[in-house]
Amino acid sequence: MASEIRVNKIINRSGLSTVTFTDDGAIVSGIVSATVYTGSGANLTDLPAGNLSGTLPAISATNLTSIPAANLTGTVADARLSTVSSSKLSGALPAIDGSALTGVGASFGNSSVNTSGIITATAFVPTTSGQLSHRNVWINGEFSVAQRGTQQTSITSLSGYATGGPDRCYVVVSNHGTWTVKQGTDAPPGFQNCMEMIATTGDSSVGSNAAVRWWQRFEGQDLQRFMKGTSSAKQFALSFYIKAKQTGTYAFELLDYDNSNRGITRTYTVDAAETWEYKTIIFPGDTTGAFDNDNALSLAAEFWLVAGSDNTSGGADASWHAYANNKRAAGHTANAGASNNDYVRITGVQLEVGPVSTPYEHRSFAEELIRCHRYFYKSDGEADSGFRYWAHPYSDGSAARRVTIMHPQTMRVAPTFTNLLHDQDTGASNTNGSALYNSNQQWTFAKDAESTGGWVRIERWWASAEL
Repeated sequence: MASEIRVNKIINRSGLSTVTFTDDGAIVSGIVSATVYTGSGANLTDLPAGNLSGTLPAISATNLTSIPAANLTGTVADARLSTVSSSKLSGALPAIDGSALTGVGASFGNSSVNTSGIITATAFVPTTSGQLSHRNVWINGEFSVAQRGTQQTSITSLSGYATGGPDRCYVVVSNHGTWTVKQGTDAPPGFQNCMEMIATTGDSSVGSNAAVRWWQRFEGQDLQRFMKGTSSAKQFALSFYIKAKQTGTYAFELLDYDNSNRGITRTYTVDAAETWEYKTIIFPGDTTGAFDNDNALSLAAEFWLVAGSDNTSGGADASWHAYANNKRAAGHTANAGASNNDYVRITGVQLEVGPVSTPYEHRSFAEELIRCHRYFYKSDGEADSGFRYWAHPYSDGSAARRVTIMHPQTMRVAPTFTNLLHDQDTGASNTNGSALYNSNQQWTFAKDAESTGGWVRIERWWASAEL
């Protein structure tokens, strides 16, 4: 029979540790060391981190929580990461594969994505915006073409096209100061010219019927892309650069001539005096009233510089509405011609389809000149200048002289002629010849010579088919 020693407690001689026996097992106080520990550690709790050393075996971390980031080292396998909330991400993200990205756009907090570098794609398909090229319906938007001359001065009253300044600019000056219309040479980087209006004699008081504004007029057939008057009507996106001496709130108006002058006006602010600023205005699409699909006047897009209460007292109405003269410049408060030599310079004007304005679509001078020739061109010479067309006899022995001249571009309509200058065998300069058989492609000059053997030559003419 084996020997047994039965005790309740063993105390070592130093008294620093004990082994106490209970019915459930042994309780050890102090340090336990052994070559091997076996059995389950399920009931081990409250082990101080300072008492753990060496390498832990691989264990499940399912129940680990609140581990300080400073205590985590090494690399976490990609496969272990899932559903990481955006609030837990900071710093620069590494390059990643974006093939599975969805909802790019508004989900980023705005409606556009900015990138650097090259983007390649099978196709680029605009949805709400216009086409990739020929977006801008505004002709001569950087004002490089000025066929009539660089300026017209001393304007106190005008409603029409000035005899100087950039092409395609219809000007109104009424009851407010004296103005110069000019093709300016001050422009922001990337541009060379501007449309400039200078108040050579300013007026600090704006009368109720005062109006100074300029605009471009558009053919209906060039506006069909806006789908006006349909349930799919598109927005009008306007952008431009402006530099003005007078800060304040300015108005811009769209006026629909095909539908009883239905219109809409929005305002913008010139924040800093004599500083080039870039402005954008988005006009909503209009489901009422389609533009006619023809070569007649359909739309005016107007920059207001001075507006009296006759055009502002109706209050702001930022939606399309029936014509109301007292709303045409609603919200406009700036007096762009308050003092002598106040000016407004504008360039880079772009009017396009869509909810956003895109960078300005530059066209060559030749392209802009061709577009302007549809509405106006001139053949400018003086008597005996060497630039002339000779008119030949209409028939043998006849004093009637004729010469047929092609327009440089198919014009909008058969043009009207001004500044017509010719001379004949007497050496006298005359302006009483006539244009026969006039069309939008060519015209015939007619004049009777002084004698059957005489000659007639044409020196100069201006041809206009403006809206």
